[in-house]
Amino acid sequence: MRTREPLGGHAPLRGSASTWSADPVFRALALACAASVLVVLAAMIVRTTVEAWPVFADQGLISFLTGDLWDPGQSRSEVTGTYGALPFLYGTLKSAAIGLMLALPLAIAVALFINEVAPRRLRGLLAYGVETLAMVPSVVYALVGLYFLRLEVWRPIGQAVADSPLGVLPMFSGPVTNSSYWAAGNVLAIMILPIMTAIIRETFAQTPREERMAAYAMGATPWEVMRRVILPRGVPGIVGGTMLGLGRALGETIAVAFLIGASQRMSSSIFFAGDSVTSLIYNTFQDARPEGVWALLAIGVTLFVITMIVNVIARLIIHQVGRTTGDASL
Repeated sequence: MRTREPLGGHAPLRGSASTWSADPVFRALALACAASVLVVLAAMIVRTTVEAWPVFADQGLISFLTGDLWDPGQSRSEVTGTYGALPFLYGTLKSAAIGLMLALPLAIAVALFINEVAPRRLRGLLAYGVETLAMVPSVVYALVGLYFLRLEVWRPIGQAVADSPLGVLPMFSGPVTNSSYWAAGNVLAIMILPIMTAIIRETFAQTPREERMAAYAMGATPWEVMRRVILPRGVPGIVGGTMLGLGRALGETIAVAFLIGASQRMSSSIFFAGDSVTSLIYNTFQDARPEGVWALLAIGVTLFVITMIVNVIARLIIHQVGRTTGDASL
């Protein structure tokens, strides 16, 4: 008896033995690649913590984090110096905060302009121009900021703010120095702008067309659509882009080292010189004794933990916000 052929005359698809055997291999390979990231991360944490442990044990964790004096010793076998990380943690967080406050409004404005306002034929060109900023090496930003922007742009603006009524506030009090938290924060704002803009722009583009059309049908203007429809929908992307920008700002080294001023003084004014964790490591690692290397590893581990905490908080915020906006998968 002849077997009835399927409709259309095609034989049913059947996976070959090699096809079926490839699935578990691919799954195992993908799992191994994912696990390798965790292994490398764990190895970094363990190794650096072990090397830095003599400093943590001698200084005490609380004293290390809250001390304001960094006086390296010269020993090769024990801890003889005094190590307080507070001025460098303060400078790192302060310069990163300045960078975020400058970059976030600009990133949102640029994303809205490219997606909603710019002529269609210019959108790709503008997006490419912004993303090109991410390809510029850090040392180029550092040199341009050091020899041009801090003298011709950032210091005059800072001086104008210090001379204005805002100058009575401790945060904006003068004098304005060439190298300062303000200069470091500005260069960080330029460096984190591309990644923040890209993420925020992509999130804005995911706004359902039906919601846009419904708002226009009710008589909303383009500005009202952006403010009442697109921005609320884009909150998870804004939070995610901000946290990624913060992570980049916390870890930036050479540009901050060139522009922050290398001073352990913790001033409330953004126009004074300071220091950061990354610039401390950059400026002192080459000449450090073994004891000093342990201390630099200790402060590096501290920054690493802070960055991890920031990322965890970001994921929690994005998940919580996404539950209310329908974008929890971001």
